[in-house]
Amino acid sequence: MKAIVAVDENWAIGCRGQLLFRISADLKRFKELTLGRPVILGRKTLSTFPGGRPLPGRRNLILSRDPSFTVEGGEVFSDVPRLLKAGIDDAAVIGGGEIYKEFLEFCDTVYVTKVLTARPADVWFPNLDADPAWEKTEEGPILEENGLSFRYVTYARKG
Repeated sequence: MKAIVAVDENWAIGCRGQLLFRISADLKRFKELTLGRPVILGRKTLSTFPGGRPLPGRRNLILSRDPSFTVEGGEVFSDVPRLLKAGIDDAAVIGGGEIYKEFLEFCDTVYVTKVLTARPADVWFPNLDADPAWEKTEEGPILEENGLSFRYVTYARKG
């Protein structure tokens, strides 16, 4: 299982239910990494998608505490164990904060877009640089779009 996330320099990922950044190059990379694969996300993250609809071209596995929640084009699970039984070894965990915390232990790779600035936030991703269980395996050059500097970094679970 993989995780894909965009963070600021403090590992922040969101504020008031919204992503901190919209970088078209990052969205293109996200699509390349997830197209044709199952994606794991929370109901709140789903609500931020256009029309609140699942991503096309992917099996959308949505975790929700609301047992009555349903969405056309998505599979809804009420808990992590049930979702893990859905045959999702090649899945990409795509957020939000609580979903990352629940599934990071099952991931072997994390694709991080590090945006080289800080933004006000209320949701963070675990700092993989400070976690001895993870190591940086790739670090791309600094890129720029619309005044934002960022780089792609890949982390792998040690052992």
